[in-house]
Amino acid sequence: MSCSFLEFCRLQDLKAVRDFLFLNKKTEPVEEKNLTENELTWDTSDWESAWDTGDNKEEEATSASKVEEVTTVQSAPWLQDCIVSLSPCSDLLVLAHDQKAAFLSAKWRSVDSGREEMTLAVSWTGTLSNDEGECVSSSICIPLASQKRSSTGRPDWTCVVVGFTSGYVRFYTENGVLLLAQLLHEDPVLRLKCRTYEIPRHPGVTEQHEELSILYPAALVTIDGFSLFQSLRACRNQVARAAAAGSDVIQPPPLAYKKWGLQDMETIVDHSSVGIMTLCVFDQMRNASILGGFNASVKGSPPAMCQYVTVGGGPYTGFYYAVEGSSQPLLSHVALAVASKLTSALFSAASGWLGWHKNKNEEEAVQKHKPKVEPATPLGIRFGLPDSRRHGESICLSPCNTLAGVTDDFGRVTLLDLARGICIRMWKGYRDAQLGWLQVPEERGDREFSPSSALPRRHALFLVIYAPRRGILEVWAMQQGPRVGAFTVGKHCRLLYAGYRLMGVNSVTSQGWQLHTQQVCLLDPITGALRTVNIPFHLALSDKKSERAKDIHLLKRLTTLLRSREVEPDVLESEAKSVLLDIKHPAIKKQALESLLSNKNLPVSCLTKVTCSLYDTLKQQDPEEVDGALLQFCTSQLKLLQLYTGIQNLHSAADTEPCSTNDSLDGIEEELSRVGPTLQCYSKLTLRPSVSFAQDSPDSPLPAQAFLSQIECTEEGELRVIHGSETEWNQLGNFMFWGCLCGKSPLHKVCDTLQQAGISPQQLLSLLLSVWLQREKEVLQKPEETVRYLHTLLIALSNMKGAVEESWDPQSVSPWWQQVRSICIQSHNAAAALLAAFVAHRGVKACITSRADSKLQSDWEAVSLELEQWVVCVRQLEDVLVLQTLLLVPSPQGAAGGAAAQCSIKTLLEGGTGGIADSVSKWVFRQNLAPERLKEILLKKEDKEEDDKLEQKAGDEVKEHEGKSQEGTDRTAELLVAVCQRFPHSLSPDLLFAHCCWEYVVQWNKDPEEGRHLCWAVEHLRLVSSPHIQLGICTMMWSTFIVKRLSAAAYLMEKVGKAPKDRLCRRDVGMGDKAMTSFLGCCVQLLQILMEVTGVLVKNHCPLSFINYHADSAVEEVSAPELSVEEVWCGAEGPASIAELALEQRGVHYPLVQHHCLLASLLHAAMTFSLKVKPLSLFDSKGKNAFFRDLTTIQLMPSGDLDPGLVSLRQEFLRRVLTSWVQAIDDFSSQAPVTSSPPLPSCGPKADWWPSLCLELGSLLQVNPDILRRHIVCELYNQGLDLRAEEVMLEVEDKDVLGSQLLVLTGQRLSYSLLHSQSQTQAAMELLARLPPTLCTWLKAMDPSELRCPLVPLSQTSRLVGRLIEILPENHAQYSLALHLLEAVEALTT
Repeated sequence: MSCSFLEFCRLQDLKAVRDFLFLNKKTEPVEEKNLTENELTWDTSDWESAWDTGDNKEEEATSASKVEEVTTVQSAPWLQDCIVSLSPCSDLLVLAHDQKAAFLSAKWRSVDSGREEMTLAVSWTGTLSNDEGECVSSSICIPLASQKRSSTGRPDWTCVVVGFTSGYVRFYTENGVLLLAQLLHEDPVLRLKCRTYEIPRHPGVTEQHEELSILYPAALVTIDGFSLFQSLRACRNQVARAAAAGSDVIQPPPLAYKKWGLQDMETIVDHSSVGIMTLCVFDQMRNASILGGFNASVKGSPPAMCQYVTVGGGPYTGFYYAVEGSSQPLLSHVALAVASKLTSALFSAASGWLGWHKNKNEEEAVQKHKPKVEPATPLGIRFGLPDSRRHGESICLSPCNTLAGVTDDFGRVTLLDLARGICIRMWKGYRDAQLGWLQVPEERGDREFSPSSALPRRHALFLVIYAPRRGILEVWAMQQGPRVGAFTVGKHCRLLYAGYRLMGVNSVTSQGWQLHTQQVCLLDPITGALRTVNIPFHLALSDKKSERAKDIHLLKRLTTLLRSREVEPDVLESEAKSVLLDIKHPAIKKQALESLLSNKNLPVSCLTKVTCSLYDTLKQQDPEEVDGALLQFCTSQLKLLQLYTGIQNLHSAADTEPCSTNDSLDGIEEELSRVGPTLQCYSKLTLRPSVSFAQDSPDSPLPAQAFLSQIECTEEGELRVIHGSETEWNQLGNFMFWGCLCGKSPLHKVCDTLQQAGISPQQLLSLLLSVWLQREKEVLQKPEETVRYLHTLLIALSNMKGAVEESWDPQSVSPWWQQVRSICIQSHNAAAALLAAFVAHRGVKACITSRADSKLQSDWEAVSLELEQWVVCVRQLEDVLVLQTLLLVPSPQGAAGGAAAQCSIKTLLEGGTGGIADSVSKWVFRQNLAPERLKEILLKKEDKEEDDKLEQKAGDEVKEHEGKSQEGTDRTAELLVAVCQRFPHSLSPDLLFAHCCWEYVVQWNKDPEEGRHLCWAVEHLRLVSSPHIQLGICTMMWSTFIVKRLSAAAYLMEKVGKAPKDRLCRRDVGMGDKAMTSFLGCCVQLLQILMEVTGVLVKNHCPLSFINYHADSAVEEVSAPELSVEEVWCGAEGPASIAELALEQRGVHYPLVQHHCLLASLLHAAMTFSLKVKPLSLFDSKGKNAFFRDLTTIQLMPSGDLDPGLVSLRQEFLRRVLTSWVQAIDDFSSQAPVTSSPPLPSCGPKADWWPSLCLELGSLLQVNPDILRRHIVCELYNQGLDLRAEEVMLEVEDKDVLGSQLLVLTGQRLSYSLLHSQSQTQAAMELLARLPPTLCTWLKAMDPSELRCPLVPLSQTSRLVGRLIEILPENHAQYSLALHLLEAVEALTT
């Protein structure tokens, strides 16, 4: 890679800027003006692209047309008369002339190609001068660092510092707002320069402070960067606040500075502030002896000095040294600012400020009385470079502060060594030259990983010289290096070099600082383009004749050649061969060969030829001169290429070997036929369509580059396969063995080729089995043929040297066959692993038999530990195959649960004793299988004849499997039965139901909105026959998932005093109001099961009777079940099963469970009917404290008679529950005929068990049940449900009170019919007139509005009056009233 000259930015409206700056100096004729305007807007892309941007090109003569020459002379030189400064961040450019200035800021715009490019557009123009006759003499743009944490080390804003001929220095924002102005000296400002913080590259480098230096003809002023940074930030903030408030700006205090009077030099035109330096001890002693003689005293530590270098005349270059601490900052301005508080006259006489929103009279006073200027501290010259005829014009300091470039009026460029104060190099022929520096860091490469990586990163230094007379830009390597780049440019450009970066950055904020700044920029006034120079680091390492530089160039050329896709393979081969042979350095040659071998576009024949030619060349050379590592690498790669070609030729050859019929495979057909149906079912399930990428297809050919990257050659000459990713491993195995497994390639020839190459049999075995397991679908298409090919390959690999040990004792485990077994155990491809196990089992048996025959020559069958392990492995793989087939059954559409699980022997053993049941329970969840349906399927194991009847009973659950045919349902049931038969212990009904229960409650906990999951978890729990397991799972469910949400629901309802709305339920309980209602119902059922199981186990059965399921209370004693596993699965190691954990749980305290069940029932009723209640307030302090405690602990429970007020609250709540239930069943019963009561649903607010529940709760809450029964009767009659009321009336004990209540209700019905009905008949009016006055008065006092259903047939009312006569005794006070009512009703019905 060579030097490059790149455009990164372009100026807009350059003509408008020129017209603004030179408005009063337009003297050219109209023709020239038009010509200039046209030239400024030319499309210069054609001739710009012809500029020389190559490497190490000499200066070339450029010719232009006459029009271009006229344009250049007339339009371009205006830029040389301007003061130009560019921010290091390239986001602000300042152009100034006389009193005017234009600020150009960075903007981004889209070009025609769609990409974004950066431009500099005019953001502000105006006049900077305040005094008459003063002009801009110098300017710089200083970006200030941001103080925000999010943008530490990034520029916040840019300050424009401008020096004037009057001596003033003014500071502006990017928008031209004046921040600060100060008169530091009464001579014109010659040059402004800045030094900012740089991270020290070496531990011994002195850390330099930030500084702004201002040069006058005989003085040098320095301002500390930190104080300047703080002052500018404060001024900007003050200006912003004043502008926002519309008030005057407060005058800021002056800056503190140092002023040096530079002596012993006739004229000074430019300077450089080198910074703080300390002399070494030797230089200190030398200077002391020269100055003080033999008896001079030397200080203990050398003083720190600030070095200043000036250029001009008499002498040509001067070196000044100011000892730190010798001069205090001039603070008189600060003192005068304080004194201004006493009198404004003193301030106006001594202030250093101008232009801060004063009126005209104040401005005139300031102009008449200039501020006082402090005298300079004399500073004598230490030494210089005397040359009486030579006058310096400019000096440019290098970034490392050790070198400086100086231009003079003789057209020379001089390189100074600032530490020694001497001239070390000079160039001539550069009149009016402009200088800049480039510091290039070393690329991140091998150096960072070398043993000497602790060394600091190297940097290369280049000097950039722009010669405007010749129109050339040159780049020179320091210090005595050659010219590394030359570019032909325009003759009227400006080279912009800042020499500083961000102000306000320190050693802390610079950590991780990666601000990109352009070091050198060239501004072309004709095109408005800003270009920068890019130089690679390696150009500084040596000169043009360096072999390493040439080799690097050749390597890059080869890389470029390989990236090109348009080159023909033959041309590419010849070019690559010549480049590879031309490279001299062994490391670069090896790198080039690696790049060549890793290219995917080259055919393997090309790679082989190039590598072979390099190998022959190395062999022809002197062995002592040849690099050993290169020769070994070339040899190994050539060997791998030949192996790749050999295997490829064998696979493409037409000669195939017939499949050998081996006696050891006899009987394998029986095994295949035995597992054939399962294999067919497994194959159908695995052949479902799926999406895959073409490049991931196993049939895609393996490129030679991938083959080379996966195999390495050891020092002993053997080949070792690198086990990378699973995909790469399978691709390599597919390349080597799949043709053999298909019968398309010669098996023994391939094995011999691989054995001769030196690949170990163990790695070949691993590759063979990997491709066998990966291509399971293809293997199952023709299992009989592929099994025979696998057997042949396995035997061939086993016969290789180093496979099966010669000293192997059949009574011990063989490492070779153990490798096969471990691969099968870990494989998730159950069918292919089982077939491989069949083959390996046969192979082991044949191997052991042959060894026994050779040693014993007996007819006895050899018994081996290896064979026993294979028998166990085959049995396990058969079990896994059946289980995996079941798990592959697709889920019904819309079911949850995710993808099917993959199982293997290893995963099942690591899953513990409950791993199998856990896998099946997850499958049950994915299948959306109802608990009753699962129970029916499990019963098929015991009685398959009843399968059809059970299918009919499935009812609603079977309807959930819409879209599945009856055949598919039967197949799924048969698979599940087959799995349960393979695992009679691990999948016993109790264990399976327990795991299904736990799986459903876990899934419900993930999504509590799915209340059906919790309901089915409780249903699965009911189906567990062992009370011990039921008890344990209940307590685990309660403590793990239920109690926290139940307590949250109780406290929420207690807080709001009613059934909470959906939003509050989601916030506090984590589910909606409907889901919470279902959850509370499940809590009641769960606690009821826990109470029933506890009653069974403690022989004290006391269940609530309102649950559909009734436990068998006749069980006297139940023993704990013994959990076991199948014999072949005894090696399971892992977490305990759910059943084992359940058996470890402690017993619960029955009264505490009953207490919680009572609360859950109240909460469920309140949520179901949306009632207002504070549930915890229905209990006393003992009852409240007992809630949500551990169920295994004994708590202090409520006992004895409760407060009558508390009992009254409970009674009122239960009455409201019954009232809400009656209202809920009204619309359900209104559609039924009068002669019968329709059956009610089993769940929800219309469930038939709500009255019995309230009666049970009433007995537990010390509420009289008879009051509740009477309330039910009255509410049912009130609702017009007379038939249901008559059923409940039979259970009422206090008939007298009930009769009085019903008498009032009857009177309300008659009152409505006779007095309040809209359609009163004449007969009714006549009857009313014939009624006894007492009855008539009584009926008029009745309020029919209390009836919810006043329109009741008279027949029902007549029946009600008849019931009243029956239940009221004759001596009752209202008995006669009832008789009158009976007469009135009979009269109405006739």
